[in-house]
Amino acid sequence: MTAIRGALADMTDTAAVAMERATVALLGADLTVAEAVSALAVQLDTARRVVEDQTYEVLALQQPVASDLRTMVMAIKVGGDIHRMGTLAQHVSKVAVRRYPGYAVPDSQFPLIRKMGDVAVRMAQSAGAVLNSTDAADAGRLSIDDDAMDGLRRTLFRTLLDDWPHGVESAIDVALLGRYYERFADHAVAIADGVVYLVTGEMPKDHDEKLI
Repeated sequence: MTAIRGALADMTDTAAVAMERATVALLGADLTVAEAVSALAVQLDTARRVVEDQTYEVLALQQPVASDLRTMVMAIKVGGDIHRMGTLAQHVSKVAVRRYPGYAVPDSQFPLIRKMGDVAVRMAQSAGAVLNSTDAADAGRLSIDDDAMDGLRRTLFRTLLDDWPHGVESAIDVALLGRYYERFADHAVAIADGVVYLVTGEMPKDHDEKLI
């Protein structure tokens, strides 16, 4: 059980690296870094399959109950969340590739996108930490950063609606990027909710609302 949680924590750290590099690729119009993000997304998909195989093997051979069974349920769900985080980081990098050699983000929006990237990375790192610690209180604190991410996205959308001067393509790119970062954060919260479920046997009341 500890090995499975450790593998999930390592995967979450990899997702953090993927989003960090995706933001670098986006703001630097860097194809090499974007390709590295795609490689990390593939790595996460492989790791997810390994964790799922291990989990199903334990379920079949050991028939776990109580907290051990909750660990198995959590592992399958969280593995999917981390995989989607890698995919979202890849989506960010693909926006950079699509607009190369130009920049997908106008200079004026660099600080805001950089902040969103920083919050996303920090949330992924925090989710990995709570997977290792299984501290429900620490897991609950991810909602603070999630609120910050929601606020940044609202600011981004207000900017788009306030006489955006950079054209339709740029507006679409920026709107999508805001969504990608927000969803990445939502999956980090879902991982933390999985830890709460592991410890208490109950999901937080707003868990399902975050990923609708």
